[in-house]
Amino acid sequence: MHPISNFHTHTYLCHHAKGKPVEFVEQAMKDGCTALGFSDHCPYPDSMFDPWPNIRMTLEEVETYKEEIEEAREISSFPVYMGFECEWESDFSEWYDELKEKYGAQYLVLGSHWVTEGDSHIYAQNFDSPSILNKYIDQTIDGMRSGKFSFLAHPDLFMMNGRPWDEQTKACSQAIIDAAVDLELPIEINGVGISRPPINTSRGMRYQYPYNEFWEMAALTNVKVICNSDAHNPQDVIHNAWKTRDFALRFGIEPIDGVF
Repeated sequence: MHPISNFHTHTYLCHHAKGKPVEFVEQAMKDGCTALGFSDHCPYPDSMFDPWPNIRMTLEEVETYKEEIEEAREISSFPVYMGFECEWESDFSEWYDELKEKYGAQYLVLGSHWVTEGDSHIYAQNFDSPSILNKYIDQTIDGMRSGKFSFLAHPDLFMMNGRPWDEQTKACSQAIIDAAVDLELPIEINGVGISRPPINTSRGMRYQYPYNEFWEMAALTNVKVICNSDAHNPQDVIHNAWKTRDFALRFGIEPIDGVF
């Protein structure tokens, strides 16, 4: 069997997923997994800064996260890794280092969900102007350049919600792909986007993401591509990862197998 890993997994501790680490490992063993990484959304040290407190564990829950992942390792037939998915905020650059050095994260994922506008954080599907989208791309690439992350999750997230494929979105896509090539930073084909209901656009039905035209562009380069489930329940932990590999094959993309 072809190796199948998944380094984008969310547990009940992020408050919008189901399942404990041991349940994900049990399912992954049934499905033939070769490596599994947990990547719940990172907590922040400053409770005053958290535009999405309902999607992440608290700092006090990190110890539970570590203990439950260790329990899962004890029953696993493959390597199990502990990580966090992080948004890029330059003010928290040292905190991302601390997540590794003090709290034991083995890897960090850049999940670029929002653009920072003063005290506001605007989610990707709510961008309402070209300037906001451009600022989001700049912020994402700044995070990529920080050197703190093992890969960029859902790099085409900004295409969700029926955003049109036009000269700006083409340029934005190319900018992310070019940065990933220059930095040798893998970009992710994301399984949760495939599993969500498709949307109807002027060009027909499509996934919210991954977005075909983005990956057509990526396939013309030597960018590194990682395929992950973005699992939010145990049944999807490997099932969605296989979906992303099938998607990659449509474009002649050979994904890398993990981040270690």
